[in-house]
Amino acid sequence: MQAAIPCLLALAALLAGAGAAHARLREVQIDVPVKVANMYGKASEQAIKVTVFFDDTNPRPAPVLVLNHGRATTAEDRLKLGRARYSEASKFFVERGFVVAVPTRVGYGVSGGDDVEDTGSCSRKNYPPGYATAAAQTLAVLEVMRNRPDAAKDRAVVVGQSYGGTTAATIASMNPPGVQASINFAGGGGGNPKTHPQQPCGPQLLERLFRSYGETARIPMLWVYAENDMYFGPVYPRQWFQAYTAAGARAEFAQYPPHGDDGHSLFSRFPEVWQPRVSEFLDAVGFRAPAKKDKP
Repeated sequence: MQAAIPCLLALAALLAGAGAAHARLREVQIDVPVKVANMYGKASEQAIKVTVFFDDTNPRPAPVLVLNHGRATTAEDRLKLGRARYSEASKFFVERGFVVAVPTRVGYGVSGGDDVEDTGSCSRKNYPPGYATAAAQTLAVLEVMRNRPDAAKDRAVVVGQSYGGTTAATIASMNPPGVQASINFAGGGGGNPKTHPQQPCGPQLLERLFRSYGETARIPMLWVYAENDMYFGPVYPRQWFQAYTAAGARAEFAQYPPHGDDGHSLFSRFPEVWQPRVSEFLDAVGFRAPAKKDKP
């Protein structure tokens, strides 16, 4: 994998406070070349845009965290994604010592390209190829990030929201070297709150998928959902989790009461809800936050 090509440098002191002793959230955009294929085997090769957040006053080498976005239900909305950032969540993870990479994958927003993550019509879902494609891009980003002089080569966490959450489980099933934990926020597939709320396409296929992941996964995971998830509902995520852990995987499950009109957006809209639980999980798997810097 060739080195990342810096495209747009946008250094921003986004954290509150003044003085050199305060944390500083910095942001850059890089290009990462990827080679992927869709569910029919058609290959695509292009660069994707990746937003990188870091604090150059954090201890180095910093562990790497790759944070994957979800999948909108329409092609128009997938293009409207723009550049994936998750700035609030990224700030949280940077404050815990990570250098954070947020890819905009092939077929979305500023990266553009073919819809390589399509998994077919609702009545004929073929989930594995779509998530394998997202996972391949995640591994490409991880490889590039590890070449940064401020990044650890052997300490990483993969996190994702919705489609990205299932991708985090896909990565866990692959046990890539140096990836030591994974977090799934509202993971699943085939959901559409407008046309079939809380009734995803082929839920039994997703159960089978997660069971297959659990057969090989050895990386600890945390799964985070809300009861009023309008994509997947309150029951299916628990069934998927039970299938995953019954197959042998090590994971923890957190399901919160209803939040907002659609708990599927818990990750982006209610960070104060999940951050304490995620902090506990990261502490337990060896990613403790660095000591607070003294104010000047």
